[in-house]
Amino acid sequence: MLIIPDDKVSEYLAYPELIEALREIFLSDYTLPLRHHHFYKNAEGEENTLILMPVWNKEYIGMKQVTVAPGNAGKNIPAIFAQYILSNAITGQPLALMNAAQLTSRRTACTSALASSFLSREDAENLLIIGGGAVATHLVEAHLAVRKFKKVNIWMRNQDKLIAFVNALKTKNIDAEAVTDLEKTAREADVISCATLSKTPVIKGEWIKPGTHLDMIGSHKPDTRETDNEAIRKSSIFVDSRMGALHETGELALPIAERLISEKDIQADIVELVKGTHPGRKSQEEITLFKSAGLAVEDLAAALLVFKKFTSQSDQQ
Repeated sequence: MLIIPDDKVSEYLAYPELIEALREIFLSDYTLPLRHHHFYKNAEGEENTLILMPVWNKEYIGMKQVTVAPGNAGKNIPAIFAQYILSNAITGQPLALMNAAQLTSRRTACTSALASSFLSREDAENLLIIGGGAVATHLVEAHLAVRKFKKVNIWMRNQDKLIAFVNALKTKNIDAEAVTDLEKTAREADVISCATLSKTPVIKGEWIKPGTHLDMIGSHKPDTRETDNEAIRKSSIFVDSRMGALHETGELALPIAERLISEKDIQADIVELVKGTHPGRKSQEEITLFKSAGLAVEDLAAALLVFKKFTSQSDQQ
């Protein structure tokens, strides 16, 4: 079994290629069983999350183990850790093991970008990224792979991290700006991508102008959310997975429980968008919202991209 180094995982997951790999796998045949989603109390009394995400097709089996520990924010270590094992579906032989932190962050950002290619306006110019965690660092470049934004704004609560984040983007020749007035910036944005661990809404529907696309990534529990009811009410709702978005995230579970919306208000999932069974955005004025809960098949797309590039490089040496 190959153990693929972290630097190779990052190197082989270029944003445009990964977006295309995701598009291709959504068009293919695969089996996606229910994932195991468990909450547990750690020794410090904090509630963490354990997620097991299996998927397979006729050639490969993929399994990811993820832990989410929000308390890590105060310990200066990532909130999310993940490992991925890829196996041969015919023989069951393990093929590769890789750290799935970069894999998860990049595939999440690229899934959002792929959804945005169907749901944001083609003339969108103003991108707002909210959050400064592992996924947020990839959202800018992923979204820039599908839309030619003229302005990129970044907002997060920690000002030191905000400045460091923006400076890091500038080293990549991305002209990003640190902002402190979230309401003002959100009112001007064409695409708002939110990746936080906030338990309560950071985006208010009254801020959202017609034609905006909302990309909601962060909330991963039934009682947490990043948008308020007004944002949900105003939006045409799309998801990566109906099951995940409805039952694992408060973004939709809470307004459904309050009878603001119903399951029927979900317009389409990412597979239906890619296959063209739903057209996506229908007008320039429509407000769209994409809620990402994460799919195991997204991980498989990324893991296969890494595995095939790594073995190809090894064969050439």
